[in-house]
Amino acid sequence: MKVKNWMTKDPITIERNALLQEAVSLMKEHSIRHLPVLENDQLVGFITESDLRQFYFPSMVEDIPVHQVMIINPITINVSANIESAARLIHGYKIGGLPVLDKKKLVGIITATDILSSFIEVMGVLKSTSRLDVVLGKKGGLAEVTRIIKMHNGEIISFATESHSSRRKVYYFRLEKGDMEPIVEALEKAGHKVLSVMS
Repeated sequence: MKVKNWMTKDPITIERNALLQEAVSLMKEHSIRHLPVLENDQLVGFITESDLRQFYFPSMVEDIPVHQVMIINPITINVSANIESAARLIHGYKIGGLPVLDKKKLVGIITATDILSSFIEVMGVLKSTSRLDVVLGKKGGLAEVTRIIKMHNGEIISFATESHSSRRKVYYFRLEKGDMEPIVEALEKAGHKVLSVMS
């Protein structure tokens, strides 16, 4: 998944010499929390709702230009980068969003909410699905489990793993809604342990 498919294109921006009052108004008007700051159409900074929180009173934002408060040289990401890279940056730097650049030109903005939406889409969390939690048997492995699921008309949307201990790795399969009983029976017959089925 690429950043360009999940970012907000043509984001609302503000000029570096604009006053904070304008930044506050833009954020309220467009229900946003991040503003890329431009000078001569080039990204020079980034201002967020949290940057403005220290200016509680309207009189405090009337005479202060954006460039005095903005983040200079903000963390950015390339339009062709993958979502995982954006997620790592946002998590690692504990920030809420990233300006997206294409050859140094601002083309979008991607936020933590956008990234969460992309993962929800991929994981099929909001779709009508079933979940199968499996501990693999000693023989066959993951390839056999996926083959058994497909043999019994199971459509795998996504899967994830979690290690509970060094000996027990649980595989979580999210499947399209369907009859799970034949899949469970076939898996257990093949020596795999089905911990739970959620429909």
